[in-house]
Amino acid sequence: MERMIVVVFDNELKAYDGSRVLKELDAEDSISIHAKAVIMKNADGKVEIKDEGDEFPIRTFGGTAIGALVGLLGGPIGLGIGAVAGTFTGLILDMNRAGVNAEFLDDVSNKLTPGKWAVIADISEDWETPLDTRMAALGGNVIRTTRQKVVTEQDAKDATAMKTDITRLKAEQAKSKADQKAKIQAKIDKLNTKLHAKLEQAKQRSEQRQAEVKAKIGALEKKASKAKGEPKAKIEARISELQELAKEASNAFDEFDKEVKAAFDEFDKEVNAAFET
Repeated sequence: MERMIVVVFDNELKAYDGSRVLKELDAEDSISIHAKAVIMKNADGKVEIKDEGDEFPIRTFGGTAIGALVGLLGGPIGLGIGAVAGTFTGLILDMNRAGVNAEFLDDVSNKLTPGKWAVIADISEDWETPLDTRMAALGGNVIRTTRQKVVTEQDAKDATAMKTDITRLKAEQAKSKADQKAKIQAKIDKLNTKLHAKLEQAKQRSEQRQAEVKAKIGALEKKASKAKGEPKAKIEARISELQELAKEASNAFDEFDKEVKAAFDEFDKEVNAAFET
């Protein structure tokens, strides 16, 4: 199961001990680490990355799931993420990219208070006991969530909203007079531009996700080639899961792409018909 985890510690020494334990669990094949970082929350509430774990497949944080999570954890001070996420588009986009929900972020924010340290990681995990037991021995507080499919869900909502707007504009055009058609056309043009932008954003997110999954699978395949018996079987199962997730994400984007393009075709037909009358 692919998960995002945050393990909160009281001090720097414990955090680096926790980072070392994660690496040991990865070496034992109890988990597979795809990306990892050690962070500290400063007195002003900002999160500072202290170590980026360059030995793992996802090394560049910009635009990645774990990079988005770091940004979210340094978010609004004194407010639960869940309380403000609906207000800030940037937060929603970062939550989509990180694959986490508001409940998870609220839980982490309540524990990762100023002055505390944490290890964050994007991992594949078969069962929770090995990690929880080792971190508890260090005084670490583990918060985890299975990576959400919120990007796909949000794209579907966008497609539904788009169709609603198309229907509304069609009705307005059918009833409008010649001098009103230009105003409606301006609205259509604005919505058209917005929808093209949404499609491009969805495409970029899909490509980013595919690149991340490819890097993860490549690293796991190298480990599998050197493993035997049960450890090899575990790694191969994680590879299969990632491949299935990549396929689902690709299919979801393809469906969204078809929906948007079909809507654009409807726009063109209706606009042309309206201005010919």
